[in-house]
Amino acid sequence: MSDILLLIESESDIAQAARCSRMLAESIGFNQVESCYVATAASELAANTLFHGGGGMFEAHVLIPKPGIELISSDNGPGIKDLNLAMREGYSTTGSLGCGLPGALRLMDEMFILTQLGEGTSVCVRKWCK
Repeated sequence: MSDILLLIESESDIAQAARCSRMLAESIGFNQVESCYVATAASELAANTLFHGGGGMFEAHVLIPKPGIELISSDNGPGIKDLNLAMREGYSTTGSLGCGLPGALRLMDEMFILTQLGEGTSVCVRKWCK
C-alpha cells in the first residue's frame, strides 16, 4: 500500500482516513494494537479538520529509512486561538469530550502543529515501528 491523500468533506471521509491509515500501518509492520492507535489518531485529526476547519486534506505517509508512519491533516479554517489551551485534556470549543489533539499525541510518538488565525491549521503526527 502506498501513501494516502484524502479530501475530508464528510464524516464518511473521517472513517476512510482511519481505515486507510490502519491498513498502511499494518502493511509496514505495526502490530494490531499499534495500528489501532494510528487509526484512532487519524480519525481524531480528520474529524478536527472537518468539524473545526470546515474540511481539508488528510495525508498518510510511510517514513523511511527508520520505519514509521506520518499523518498530516490541514485545513483553511479559523486556526487555533490558544494552542496551549487546545492541548489541555477536556478542553473543547464544540462541546465534545476535548480529547482530540491530546489523545492523538498520547497515541503517537511526535506531534507538530502549525496554526494561524484566519488562515488554518496543519497537524502532523508520527509513530515509529518498535
